[in-house]
Amino acid sequence: MIRVPGQPGRDLCDPHLGVTRRDLLRVGGSALLGLTLGSMFELKARAGVSTAKKAPGWGKAKSIIMVYLQGGPSHIDLWDPKENVSDKFRSVFKNIPTKIPGVNYTEILPQLAKVNDKFNMIRSMSYTPNGLFNHTAAIYQIMTGYTTDKVSASGQLEPPSPKDFPNFGSNIIRLKPPTEPMLPFVMLPRPLQESNVVGKGGTAGFLGKGFDPYYLFPDGDDMDLTKMNRIKIDDLKLRPDVFSVRLQRRARLRDAVHEAMPEIDKAVEQYNLNEYYDRALNLIVSGRARDAFAIEREDVKLRERYGMNTFGQSCLLARRLVEAGTRVVEVIWPKVANSDNHSWDHHQGLTDRMKTRSGPMLDQGLSALFEDLDQRGLLDETLVVCLGEFGRSPEKGVSTSGNGNSADGRDHWPYCYTAITAGAGIKRGNVHGKSDKTGSSPTEDPVHPTELLATVYHAFGIDPETIVYNHLNQPRELVKAKAITKLFA
Repeated sequence: MIRVPGQPGRDLCDPHLGVTRRDLLRVGGSALLGLTLGSMFELKARAGVSTAKKAPGWGKAKSIIMVYLQGGPSHIDLWDPKENVSDKFRSVFKNIPTKIPGVNYTEILPQLAKVNDKFNMIRSMSYTPNGLFNHTAAIYQIMTGYTTDKVSASGQLEPPSPKDFPNFGSNIIRLKPPTEPMLPFVMLPRPLQESNVVGKGGTAGFLGKGFDPYYLFPDGDDMDLTKMNRIKIDDLKLRPDVFSVRLQRRARLRDAVHEAMPEIDKAVEQYNLNEYYDRALNLIVSGRARDAFAIEREDVKLRERYGMNTFGQSCLLARRLVEAGTRVVEVIWPKVANSDNHSWDHHQGLTDRMKTRSGPMLDQGLSALFEDLDQRGLLDETLVVCLGEFGRSPEKGVSTSGNGNSADGRDHWPYCYTAITAGAGIKRGNVHGKSDKTGSSPTEDPVHPTELLATVYHAFGIDPETIVYNHLNQPRELVKAKAITKLFA
């Protein structure tokens, strides 16, 4: 059977323009029918719209806000509560109705319960850990789409390396660069971290530092809930003695010098110096990013609606950034994974910590984000994804990862948990998948984290099977998974 695939790349040096590994594997068979690689590309160009482009949701997203609940929140104590089960499984929190008939949350999320007609819940997120059963490995998987076997003597993944797979945001801004003079990818308000492993899964890896996110990590520790009031963006400001006119004049001088030095231009052509210089120049001169970070310009009532804390103000800033043209924003939960207080890593003290600290912050900030995006019309083209690296064990007080757990605590549980998706054509007021009686495993439509990443790429009009080349010049798919197109209307 002959398959004529869709829009191709120009050559193997431009794999991001559409050629997938599956297409390349077909070349061998097509040669038997007299088709060379070149003629296959020609046929592919003529084929027009591919199957993927016809699927629901293709290319609907212009930006994404990833709200990453690092630490692994308990799905059973938030948005997938269970009834008619024994006390060792049942949440201590009461169930409350939501905007979706027949769908309950716990009393921890009263404001999200009022706006869940704006988003879709996936109650069947599930995967079996490959080796390590810890935060770092799970973080790396959801952020890159890949697992790694390389660990340090402590049992943790090794620190970030130029050999790492890229964060999904780095892939997106490379393949779909923003059209506005704006920071393409921003990560805030703290790095991804477990113990002393900081930033794993949060870099561009083998794509190079040019595709790293802009790291907005204000001064102050995780208990400083006012740190977003001290945002510093000095590298986005013009010095008082350098006016934009002078800076642009210098750019014209640079162009004149380049015209007079064709040999030098030819020597550095592969580095795209003009492109990088112009991008940085436009960013600084336009002031767009600088204005977007000026969160103090927002109405006080709106800021209070989001919550005057690190998470709430980070969500508000995420909205300001996508509104200004940022392509990817990652809001990392403002408490390191394996810690106490408002961390989601509830091995002990779950009842108090979730009810008085982490729960109210999440409920207020995330519900405000959905309302604000929707009221401004931004939800039509902004994809929102909210999830942790896994859920928590259905049975309280048991050890599933080697950690100690109190009777009021739950351990790591990747076999079933909940994620939220919204915007960019995602079905509203919908529940995808179903968990069993205790929230232990999916009974309908299981979704692997890599499939969720594939869905993100699909929403941006990027084939998840698009080939990138690693540090050894080996071809690798963006992610080895299919998009869940049933999530889209």
